[in-house]
Amino acid sequence: MKTVAVYSTKGGVGKTTTAVNLAWEASQDFRVLLWDLDPQGAATFLLQVKPKLKGGVDALIGGKTGAAKAIRSTRYERLDVLPADASYRDLDLVFDHNKNSVERIAKLLETISSDYDVVILDCPPGSSLVAENALHAAELIVVPLVPSPLSLRSLEQVTEFVSESASAPQVVGFLSMVDRRKTLHRAAVRDLPRSSSTVTNIVVPSSVVIERMGTERAPVGVYAPRTEAAHAYSELWVRVQSSIKAKQRKHRH
Repeated sequence: MKTVAVYSTKGGVGKTTTAVNLAWEASQDFRVLLWDLDPQGAATFLLQVKPKLKGGVDALIGGKTGAAKAIRSTRYERLDVLPADASYRDLDLVFDHNKNSVERIAKLLETISSDYDVVILDCPPGSSLVAENALHAAELIVVPLVPSPLSLRSLEQVTEFVSESASAPQVVGFLSMVDRRKTLHRAAVRDLPRSSSTVTNIVVPSSVVIERMGTERAPVGVYAPRTEAAHAYSELWVRVQSSIKAKQRKHRH
């Protein structure tokens, strides 16, 4: 089982839309679990999953509720969700109260490792114990970058945070919410991949197609498969799959 974390120190960069679309793209060929770690529960909402978690996240992390019981199926074959609810607001405290506090996500995922090929972690923004757990569990960190002078700074912050993690996962950045009508955005598309080896040339546009995810409550590839946005997320998954060397298993659930 391969684990990928979608993470940024900044909010509002398209992190959840990236996680949902990556998970859906991966599910075309693999058994995928999307774990919504953000208390806002946006990924849970977008995939039309009920957010209620019996006993809350405390019971899940403490082992009173098994991960398999908490997981919900979606309308898409091979794509399941471990949903977030309001109790995730206290997730940092829950981790802090448990032994081996930065290893709890990894240990919980071990219990379901035979059920999935790929796990996508939708992380809340900022440097927190939740983020430390996600980085410890993940082999690859995907970082959406909004084209601005601060985008490289946020990438540096993620890289620094990752370097302090014992697992030292790979980092892949890409430009998100790009409006090519803006000079600054065009310059970022041109210059950022040159200035940083971790930034790919994949560009996800700022588009009403992506904004429609909130009303469609579906991945872009479902309702607008021929758009630039859908192609960009598909290309991003190809890059991610290559980096983590994900392999299909013969059996399916």
